[in-house]
Amino acid sequence: MLTIRLQRTGKKNQADFRIVLAEKEAPVNKKFTEILGSYNPRKKTFQVKEDRLKYWLGQRVEMSETINNLFITKKLVEGKKVKAFSIPKKAVEKVAEVAPAAAPATEAAPVEAPATEEKPAA
Repeated sequence: MLTIRLQRTGKKNQADFRIVLAEKEAPVNKKFTEILGSYNPRKKTFQVKEDRLKYWLGQRVEMSETINNLFITKKLVEGKKVKAFSIPKKAVEKVAEVAPAAAPATEAAPVEAPATEEKPAA
């Protein structure tokens, strides 16, 4: 099954992407069928071969979530954006409450008896 997705190019910390048509199971940076355009998120440059894109969308080719959101933003495709990824939440460690250490018997404070107030009978 064919899909339209991003293929990362560019240097380390300077991402640049190709918009390619490739087999869904094919390795991301290896074999692709056709280059449909490019996208540079740092410079905000976006180029796409619109006639080829419309042809492949007419052939009912799938799009990755990121490409779908990008095309909706650039108004090439109509629809709603989808959630492309989720950041896993860090596990919160529950700190076991430690009972305070019992004071040694020699340093124990004297225990006072609670004072009780008596009410006069009326």
